[in-house]
Amino acid sequence: DKTVRLWNGTTGVSSQVLRGHTNWVEAVSISAVASLVYSGSHDNSIKEWDVTSGECLRTLQGHTDALESVCLSNDGQTLYSGSRDNTVIVWDLKPGSLVRRM
Repeated sequence: DKTVRLWNGTTGVSSQVLRGHTNWVEAVSISAVASLVYSGSHDNSIKEWDVTSGECLRTLQGHTDALESVCLSNDGQTLYSGSRDNTVIVWDLKPGSLVRRM
C-alpha cells in the first residue's frame, strides 16, 4: 500500500503510518543511534523518516529500478542500497550524497 507502518512492540498496535512513496515499499532499515527509519521502494527512491514526527526528512535518488534492500551501518552514517538495476549504492548520510556505485 506504499506505506511504512511502525508498530508498538508491547501492544501490537500500529503507532505510525509513513506515507510518501508512490509504489510498493520493499525494504526498511531502522537506525540504532537516532529516531530514523529508511525505506526503499519500487518507485526507485529511498526515504529518510523521523520516527517521532512521521515526517519524511529527505529522499535519496540514484537507482534506475526498484529497490530491493537498504542496510544502515551500525554508526548510522552510511546506508547501502541494492536495486533491480543490478547496483549497490553506498550513501554518506551526513550530506545525503552518493559515495560509490557498484
